[in-house]
Amino acid sequence: MSKIEAFLSKAEEAEVVEAIRLAEENTSGEIRVHLEKETSIAPFERAVEVFHNLKMENTKDRNGVIIYVAIVSKQFAIYGDQGIHEKVPADFWNSTKDVMLHHFKNGNNKQALVDGILKAGEQLKSYFPHQDDDVNELSNEISRG
Repeated sequence: MSKIEAFLSKAEEAEVVEAIRLAEENTSGEIRVHLEKETSIAPFERAVEVFHNLKMENTKDRNGVIIYVAIVSKQFAIYGDQGIHEKVPADFWNSTKDVMLHHFKNGNNKQALVDGILKAGEQLKSYFPHQDDDVNELSNEISRG
């Protein structure tokens, strides 16, 4: 079993995908999770690279968010697109990162992701509320590197 497969069981992965669906019900923002074994660069820089590799900047309101996790490196980052950065304070993601870090430190990987996703969705809701004509612009599936 690879490190990525050991990080989340299939059932846990399904719960993470469901959390993304639930979070996106309240916001026009789009949330994705990307897992990979490790990174040799700063996790935030890698999150930005992955964000663009996944073409997440192609959302209508530029309000995509990626939660990036390097499993072996034990690092993670949250990156939000231009539309988010133009509207939110500089420390916008700190409370989300704090919640996630607590769970990661206790070995609760699934709960770290679920709580991070739901908190991100809550935060996005005030800046990008769900609209009647919203469509799911990005896959809710976890991507892997």
